This record gives sequence, C-alpha cells and structure tokens, in this order.
Amino acid sequence: MGKFDKYMLSQLLVLFGFFSLVLVLVYWVNRAVILFDQLIANGHSAMVFLEFTLLSLPAVIAIVLPMAAFAAVVYCTNRLSSESELVVVQATGYSPWRLARPVLAFGLVVAVLVSILGNVLVPAASGQMAQRRAEIQSDMAARLLREGTFLHPVPGVTFYIGEITPEGELRNVFLSDSRAERSRTNYSAARAFMVGGEDGPKLVMLDGVSQELIRDDNRLFTTSFRDFVFDLSDLAQGLRPGRITPQQLSTARLLWPTPEVLEQTGASRAALLQRGHARIALATLSVVAVMTGFAALLIGGFSRFGLWRQILAAVVILIVLKSLDNYMNGLARNDEALWPLVYLSSAVGLVLAGLMLWLSARPALFIRRRQAVA
Repeated sequence: MGKFDKYMLSQLLVLFGFFSLVLVLVYWVNRAVILFDQLIANGHSAMVFLEFTLLSLPAVIAIVLPMAAFAAVVYCTNRLSSESELVVVQATGYSPWRLARPVLAFGLVVAVLVSILGNVLVPAASGQMAQRRAEIQSDMAARLLREGTFLHPVPGVTFYIGEITPEGELRNVFLSDSRAERSRTNYSAARAFMVGGEDGPKLVMLDGVSQELIRDDNRLFTTSFRDFVFDLSDLAQGLRPGRITPQQLSTARLLWPTPEVLEQTGASRAALLQRGHARIALATLSVVAVMTGFAALLIGGFSRFGLWRQILAAVVILIVLKSLDNYMNGLARNDEALWPLVYLSSAVGLVLAGLMLWLSARPALFIRRRQAVA
C-alpha cells in the first residue's frame, strides 16, 4: 500500500474504534438495564449480572460494527474533503477507483471482524448464556428464598416467606396453587424447610393448614397438618427454557440442519437456512456500507458548502438497502428455496457503489448538466 493508503486507512481505523466504542456503550447500557431488571430484581448477585452482560457483548458488537464503519468512512471522507486533501490527491492523478482502495481494505477488515463475531463468538456466547440461564432459573433458592415478597415463579402459583433464619428455616410461609381448573389450594405453615430430592426440590411445611376451594360450588375444605411435603419440581420445570434458539447453533448446523436440530429448535428448515446465510451476508453488508458511504461523498467534487447533500444521500441509500435486506430475509424465512435473496441487498449495494464511483470519475457530466440548466 502507498503512503496515502496507509494514512487514510489509519484514519479510518482510529475513527472506527471511536465510533464503535460509543455505539457499543449505548447499546450495552440499554441491554444492561434489561438484564439488571431480570437478574438483580430476582435476587441474583452482581457477579451473575456482570457475567450475563459480558456474554451479551458479542451480539451487541456484531450489530454495531457495520454502523460504526459507515460513520467512520463518512466522517473521514468529509474531513479530507473539507481540508482539501482529497482535492490535492486527485490533482496528482488519483482516480476515484484508486482512492477507494484503502476504503475497500478497511471494509474487508470490518467484514473479517463481523464474520468472527457472527459465526464464532455470538453462537458460543449465546450457548453459554442459555446454559447459565438454565442453571440459575433451576436454582429454586435464588428464585424463591426471599423475605417479605410475594413471588410468582410460574402462572397460578404465589409464594411468600415472612422470615428466613440464619439456619435456613423458613417461617410464616404461604403458598397458593391455582393451576388446577376446578380448585384452588392455599397452604400456610409456621415453619418450613426446602430440601433436595432425586426428582427435584421439595418444600417441607410444618404445623400448618391446607385450604382447598372447589370452584364449582364454592365449597371450602380445611385440613390441619403437622408436616406436609410440597413438590417444587414442577416449578423448576416451568423455569427451565424448553427449546434451544437458532442463535445458539453454529453456522454449519444452520446451513445443513438435521432432523434433530429441527426438533430441538422448533423452527423450519427455511428459517434456519435464512439465519445461517444472514450471518454470512452481514459481513458483505459491512463492505457495502463503507463503499457506499465513500462513493456517495465523492460525487459532485469539492464544495465550500460541505458535503451535506452527499452525506444525506449516503444515509438514505443505506436505509433503503437495509429495508431491502429485511424484506428479502422475510421472504427467505418462509421458503427454503429463496435463500439466495439474502444476498440481494449486498449485490445491489455493490452495484450502486460501483455506479457512483463511475460517475465521480466523470465530473464533466455534472458540469454539462449545470450548463444545460443555466
């Protein structure tokens, strides 16, 4: 690479790092607020919250990198143009195609990063997060052992503990189970213990009362007991996630799904194919984003009033390409034979970028147009 290529590429990488950091922090804070509400509010420790936020970072970064690359290219090109550096370089004989070489190299670097994130780190982090979430949600102590709070671990069940002693004894326990269609049963006990069992956790209640309400005729049956065991395994099953998500699967398993994968995910073959090809297409869209932003800003040449029109046109083109990408992915998600449509927006973007570079290499076209209007 020439000196100008290295200079421009270094500028792009610095700006790319800055915009990536800012956007990742914005997305991460938004994600962290949701995780904080889900984890800390349910009695989990700060370490669990930190672990989950770190595991969510690869997916956030994969979303942010193409946008950060586009912002870096637009900002860098606009600055080089306003400071007349592009004009000087073009005066030495650099064509728009030659100027696009460091931008293309930058786009390929971003594409490699997005590919590593989307095809390796994001599935690994999603699988680890799902495993940890299952472990935490199946931990009944973390979900149910909270003083002075009415908890609803699953629909139809309400659980309350008045006090938890240092020895682990539960006092003033209330449990309401209304999952049965024709009855509702309330349990209250002065003392209780939570113990493990072969088929799940058990709640052993001592010195309590059971009240069963029959809904059909509103009859109430009251039974006093010295000790009673309530099976919590159903609640634990209700807290465990059922199926695995396509995001946890590797790209190879998405592109060549087996019957077992289809059963585990509950998704169609078309949906899995679309997800797998979308991971690959995301890398190509990164190249399209940087090339489109750069090519749009070269059209029209230098202007003392800045390149705000070209910047607006680049943003509009990117929005249109992303809308087209979403629409094509929706079609491919419903028909497995339409998976090539996932790459259509990338192909259209590359054609547009090439067309804009071709137009920027012919400034006489714009001069003739202005003369014709005059």
